[in-house]
Amino acid sequence: MATRSRPIPVLFRPLKGGPVVKHVLLIGFGLVMLYPLLWMISSSLKPEELIFRQSGLWPSEITFENYTDGWNALKHPFGYYLWNSAVVTGLSVVANLVACSLAAYAFARLNFPLKKLWFALMLGTIMLPHHVTIVPQYIMFSKLDLINTIWPLVMPKVLATDAFFIFLMVQFIRTLPRELDEAAEIDGAGYWRIFIRVVMPLCLPALATTAIFTFIWTWNDFLSQLLYLNNPDNFTVPVALRTFLDASSDSSWGPMFAMSIIALGPIFGFFLAGQKYLIRGVATTGLK
Repeated sequence: MATRSRPIPVLFRPLKGGPVVKHVLLIGFGLVMLYPLLWMISSSLKPEELIFRQSGLWPSEITFENYTDGWNALKHPFGYYLWNSAVVTGLSVVANLVACSLAAYAFARLNFPLKKLWFALMLGTIMLPHHVTIVPQYIMFSKLDLINTIWPLVMPKVLATDAFFIFLMVQFIRTLPRELDEAAEIDGAGYWRIFIRVVMPLCLPALATTAIFTFIWTWNDFLSQLLYLNNPDNFTVPVALRTFLDASSDSSWGPMFAMSIIALGPIFGFFLAGQKYLIRGVATTGLK
């Protein structure tokens, strides 16, 4: 007996021009997300007395004094703080790439006692908030007389404390065929040579993902840099931007917005340079 198909309710029928509606909605949500950035760009081009008087994005009066004033407003030119951030961020990226890749290779390919237990403990550290460990870390670095240096910001990266990146690389290395390692062993290669010549070249997407996230998180890190860097000569970009604001007197909003726009440049550049590797690394991680 043939069954009659029931008509699809109107609410569940696909709309005509569905892709167009979808793209319009995505563009609308994208503009809403970009509005704070566009407002900051607009405010950096306005005279300081008009920043909070005009709510529109298009300034009625355009000036570049905020950029010149902001660049020379602090003890050093703002490029000095950009260089400090570049040093801290660059060392953190290199340290994370080396340390996390070594730890990930050990967990993914080598056999050693209590391997599963150590891996579980490593993953458990992801659930620890940064604020839980920052007090004992500060006490430890204070006893080592490392406060007001960049080492409290870089040393945790050297010791592979970012469990998220270790897990990311472990999952990526597990997708690589073990036959490649076995073929290298037949040719006489040891663990180090396999790691450098075979595994690392194939892990470029995971390495790029680690580098991009480390760069962004370290460049934007405010709490750790504020805690460990008390000397204005050692200030990085986030701490230098904070000095434009003063709760007890007038704040320099225009120069702060202008320098914030300049500070975003390296982040966008680094992200755009490694975007294709980032997408590939996130898309393939965890697949067998």
